[in-house]
Amino acid sequence: MSDEQTDIATRDAAGESGKATGDEASRLILGIDLGTSRTSVVSSRGERKIFHSVVGYPRDVIGVRLLGAPFAVGDDVLEKQSFLELRYPLKDGVINEANPQDLVAARQILKFAVDATAPQPGQEIRAVIGVPARASLGNRSAVLQIAKELVNAAVVISQPFLVAYHYGKLVNAMVIDIGGGTVDICVLKGMIPSPDDQATINKAGNYIDTLLAEAIIQRYPDVRVSQTTARTIKEAHAFVGETPRDPIRVELRANGLPVQCDITEEIRQACEAIVPDVVEAADVLIRRFPPDDLPKLLQNILLAGGGSRITGLAGMIAHRLRAYGDVKVTVARDADFDGAAGALMMGQELPLQFWDKLGDVVGKD
Repeated sequence: MSDEQTDIATRDAAGESGKATGDEASRLILGIDLGTSRTSVVSSRGERKIFHSVVGYPRDVIGVRLLGAPFAVGDDVLEKQSFLELRYPLKDGVINEANPQDLVAARQILKFAVDATAPQPGQEIRAVIGVPARASLGNRSAVLQIAKELVNAAVVISQPFLVAYHYGKLVNAMVIDIGGGTVDICVLKGMIPSPDDQATINKAGNYIDTLLAEAIIQRYPDVRVSQTTARTIKEAHAFVGETPRDPIRVELRANGLPVQCDITEEIRQACEAIVPDVVEAADVLIRRFPPDDLPKLLQNILLAGGGSRITGLAGMIAHRLRAYGDVKVTVARDADFDGAAGALMMGQELPLQFWDKLGDVVGKD
């Protein structure tokens, strides 16, 4: 079947192209990118929401009074973390399904994402949910069991594949998606990627934050640096490669007093620490790729996720892969919403009866 015939068949299965049926008008389709650091969601009605993937629980009864609720989700948690216990249930990009507390917190995050799109009472809700490329069967099942309580139908799909879908890079392409907990890499061959077409690395944004905090404290022993502070510094100043002309100086606190700290070398080394593993994983996937199509792949590498904002990273990856020939690495346009947007696009374009061809599904029947 040709691509044109496939498009026609898909439209016929979905109903007359370009016309919303009564069912479609009462249906809400969501694209959700479940991330270690942040979760993003977009809807078929145009809502776009991104928030920190964290749940906060009051430490005692005073905290309950201050919060006015038994828990909070998202950005509000970080603003009130002094009296909250923070839980990031998507450690390394996946849920620890053996930990009941993480399962509860993950449900609260997914419910927060669904509620953020303001679904109407009685409305049918379908969700396409992105998870790390090599998430285990058990973890995918945990996500689906949570989703089953919140939506009418859901499918779990590889995050880098959703980014590729969003950009139409479905053949002779590679996506390197750098998130908080994982780096997910996927090569596209014009079909649903197999496990051998994907790789997940557990050294990503959070790993950089940890290295950066440790390096600053080692150089400035009296300074206190939290993971949140390190992440803020990274997001503002991250770079690899050539040192900037002006040193990177930030104000921190030593024994409670403000001090100016030069952290140029610390942030460069922390950011470059993920590069060897990324290049090694990309190298493995490149070696498996059909050699006749490899030159096209090397010109079609997309760097996505929050880590794509690291200055100089695309060029460094391309340089490290130069042994294969001319390599071009392009930075994605919207690091915050590319995965969720691809999920929504897939949910809108592919009828429900085809979802089980994409990944694990609940609520299809």
